[in-house]
Amino acid sequence: MARLPRLTLAHTPHHIIQRGNNSSEIFVDAQDRLAMLDLMREMARRFDVDVHAYVLMPNHFHLLLTPKTDQGVPQFMQALGRSYVRYFNNRHGRTGTLWEGRYRSTLLQAERWLLATMVSMDLNPVRAGLVPRALDWPWSSYAHNAGIQHDGLISPHALFWALGNTPFARDVAYVKAVEAGLDQDAQEQISHAALLGWALGEPEFIENLQHKTERRVMRQKAGRPAARTVLVRKAQE
Repeated sequence: MARLPRLTLAHTPHHIIQRGNNSSEIFVDAQDRLAMLDLMREMARRFDVDVHAYVLMPNHFHLLLTPKTDQGVPQFMQALGRSYVRYFNNRHGRTGTLWEGRYRSTLLQAERWLLATMVSMDLNPVRAGLVPRALDWPWSSYAHNAGIQHDGLISPHALFWALGNTPFARDVAYVKAVEAGLDQDAQEQISHAALLGWALGEPEFIENLQHKTERRVMRQKAGRPAARTVLVRKAQE
């Protein structure tokens, strides 16, 4: 079956997942992770993309982006992927691909899913058993969004600003949201949508989105629960 073209739209949040080939590690050490973050900053400026959240896992990474043009996300991801592979191969004396095919992405209804996706991303290292708390994983945007340290890569979404009238109030509200976590159904919906490329939102959002593209934005029939569970597990490995 032919792959669906990616769904991308200006001024709409996109949840991105990029995995290493054969689930192999894409970061050997802190230097690699810092190089990736530097490249993200460069590409975000170049292609006019706002980065709201990120998490760098050993064999994959997540991003939450809002592009200001329809081509912003694919341009950002293509340039980021190529530049990082060039850096990684040169530094580690290797050749060939680093990525497991195309990156996965989905569009989100911001009002319903943006903050939940940020929480999901920050809890990814906890779900994977790498750390006991989101705070303990240094390679995510949690410290910035929790008010612990500034990260120039992050451009807060308007809904994040709406968490409180002061920086302290926003920080406290976000920390409480991460500590509360997500229920299993919400987590599965976020992972499932990103991995399969279906839009995530209420029926009205989906309907309005469908009017803007010829590409289908939602599966017509629900998949089998077992297959969905496997996909969610893959997103956390």
